[in-house]
Amino acid sequence: MRLPASLTRIIGVANVVVISVAIVGLSLLPEEPRPHARPDTTAEAGDSPPPPSPSPVGQPPGVVSTPEFARQVGANEAGLVPVLMYHRIVADRMAAIDRTPAQLRKELERLAKEGYVPITAREFATGDIRVPAGRFPVVLTFDDGHPSHFALDAAGNPAAGTAVAVIQEVARKHPSFRPVATFWINKEPFGLRDTPSQAAAVRWLVDHGYEVANHTWSHPDLRAIKRRKVREQIVRLERLLKKLGVPSSRTLALPYGSLPRGKKPARVGAWDGTRYDFAGVFLAGAEPSLSPYAKKFDRGAIQRIQSNAKKGECRKWCSQHWLDWLRKHPGERYVSDGDPDRISIPKKLRGNIEAKRGLQVIAY
Repeated sequence: MRLPASLTRIIGVANVVVISVAIVGLSLLPEEPRPHARPDTTAEAGDSPPPPSPSPVGQPPGVVSTPEFARQVGANEAGLVPVLMYHRIVADRMAAIDRTPAQLRKELERLAKEGYVPITAREFATGDIRVPAGRFPVVLTFDDGHPSHFALDAAGNPAAGTAVAVIQEVARKHPSFRPVATFWINKEPFGLRDTPSQAAAVRWLVDHGYEVANHTWSHPDLRAIKRRKVREQIVRLERLLKKLGVPSSRTLALPYGSLPRGKKPARVGAWDGTRYDFAGVFLAGAEPSLSPYAKKFDRGAIQRIQSNAKKGECRKWCSQHWLDWLRKHPGERYVSDGDPDRISIPKKLRGNIEAKRGLQVIAY
């Protein structure tokens, strides 16, 4: 099921307004103590999977999909994927977009129990989806690089109550739940102001399979500034990431979910001799995303879902609603075939797939 384009636009505008109001409200609150990060001192026949082979952090060994195997696991890699959007994770919520550590844990526990496996926004946007057969990808995204997302304690481990600590705890309880997420940061990642602490924080995350990527330098509304300033905002953050030892970003989260005029400057551009080219640009929310293999997938405006309960405007547009909806409509959900080199789909969906990706399509 897809919403009419006009309605999607209306929802998108509403999300921008809600998020803008919430963030403005947060800006008026007293500043929280800064956390510290400790700098480092150092289509073949058969449906049986082959022996395990080395895989990236937390990712399963691959299988070779066949029509018979795809049918057996109910693969549908043209289905919808929930890309969940989080902001502050705090014990005392002060804005509608805040979530408590307990609420985050509850939602992640639900995802784990229902068969979802996290992947990063980079993996999703590039179509590098390595999820076990019969399972469902989910993308966990955190905006603004808030102190509540990540900090290291005195022992060099994720500080209790932070988003990363909660993710790691859920993964230990549910071994099939891959502990990864995407953190889109601004000029002071995780509230850290000195370069050694910033570098230690992002290095820990990258080394453990998390993605740290671009949310612009100072979080402006990109639609309200000139195109040159849009490019400057993006490049300045890219240079910070490089300075901290992070690979070049392949994804960008739009502040307030607001596309710049012309849309293209957000995805591809250059400023002061530095170029950028993102595989995916992410909005602020409204509904699940199309599969990255779908013909209509727009990598310049990828949908996300705000994490929240069924209250107020969230009765139909936030995570609890959409996770319930996907559970009740399993035929609409992305189901992995376990084979990253093949796209497995029911025959009736063959026309929905982008054939230019270079991956073999298995239609059953």
